[in-house]
Amino acid sequence: MADLFEPDRPEKAPPGRPLADRLRPASLGDVVGQEHLTGEDGVLTRMIRSGSLGSMIFWGPPGTGKTTVARLLAGETGLAFEQISAIFSGVADLKKVFETARLRRSNGRQTLLFVDEIHRFNRAQQDSFLPVMEDGTIVLVGATTENPSFELNAALLSRARVLVFQSLGEDSIAHLFERAEQAEGKPLPLDAEARAMLLRMADGDGRASLTLAEEVWRAAKPGEIFDPEGLLRVVQRRAPIYDKGQDGHYNLISALHKSVRGSDPDAALYYLARMFDAGEDPLYLGRRLVRMAVEDIGLADPQALVIANAAKDAYDYLGSPEGELAFAQACVYLATAPKSNAVYNAFKAATRAAKEHGSLLPPKHILNAPTKLMKEEAYGAGYRYDHDEPDAFSGQDYFPEKMGRQTFYDPPERGFEREIRKRLDYWSKLRRERNE
Repeated sequence: MADLFEPDRPEKAPPGRPLADRLRPASLGDVVGQEHLTGEDGVLTRMIRSGSLGSMIFWGPPGTGKTTVARLLAGETGLAFEQISAIFSGVADLKKVFETARLRRSNGRQTLLFVDEIHRFNRAQQDSFLPVMEDGTIVLVGATTENPSFELNAALLSRARVLVFQSLGEDSIAHLFERAEQAEGKPLPLDAEARAMLLRMADGDGRASLTLAEEVWRAAKPGEIFDPEGLLRVVQRRAPIYDKGQDGHYNLISALHKSVRGSDPDAALYYLARMFDAGEDPLYLGRRLVRMAVEDIGLADPQALVIANAAKDAYDYLGSPEGELAFAQACVYLATAPKSNAVYNAFKAATRAAKEHGSLLPPKHILNAPTKLMKEEAYGAGYRYDHDEPDAFSGQDYFPEKMGRQTFYDPPERGFEREIRKRLDYWSKLRRERNE
């Protein structure tokens, strides 16, 4: 699999090879953007100096050099390199690889087994690595774009060190472009603004950045220089790195939710736009906005839930892309609304109480008595109809007698809940007076 980056030899490479493959690093020191791992004082550099490699999981986005680094590790430690992909391999393939590694070890050479997309192996397949890791038959290097804590077995994780590969920053992408221009012997046909745009379009993916550069060179006529508009026209932009079922999805919805909670409408709109741009289901976003309205705003602004639901109805009516503006409007409303999680906390507390006291009957005076026996047992006796009481408030207790009164809902002095607080304080005062 082609990854990053700098030339592996000074002479001109054979035609037909992709630029990313031609610029593959020849040593760990050539790898761009992962200095915390491959730099002079990096984790992997220290491992090589120690003369001992342990099993590892490389976790990071696509195009950050995971495959390349694994190959370089094998080369710099003298280990045999084997590579498989969890997408295309099954139990039979694993057994064959393990047998080859055992034979190689009996001849005095250890194997570095690189497993791409290791998170796609099921639990039993992941467990099959444990014996050959423990007896030293293989040094496992697994690569994943997903959070290993969620996707890999605890037993496997306990035997491997997780190393995080970072998205390439713009400085690193710029360095790749410079190396590509050296390899091609010509500059990218871009003005300064278009070059800056191309850096951003790479989205931290070194391999993608070089693919984009190739597209620009192929599209340019002799002497032509692209401005930003021309660049967008020739590369047709690349799709954002986003999997609606995986980490990218959860990271962005988390960022959107926290931006709304943090009353930052600009950040909230940015993450909302990113999710729309990545092809997220608009109705999923609508549901999450409704959740934000009830979890983080609640009764501080009762209109928040109304507006979030109205945005969903507007999207149903208008469709995409026109209806997306309704979600944007709701998003800004929620972000700028007063915040309260008082109802959220009250419901959690009430749920805990319900689990703890779920067998208790309500007090008899608030139960109906449809049968003679229930009347004889005093069901409904003493109940006072609130509408017939002064201020339409009787002050009765409604909790089970063995529980006594409880307080779950504690509204803050913000937004509409300031008014609710006044009502509750008033009723509390009346309750004390009428029960003395």
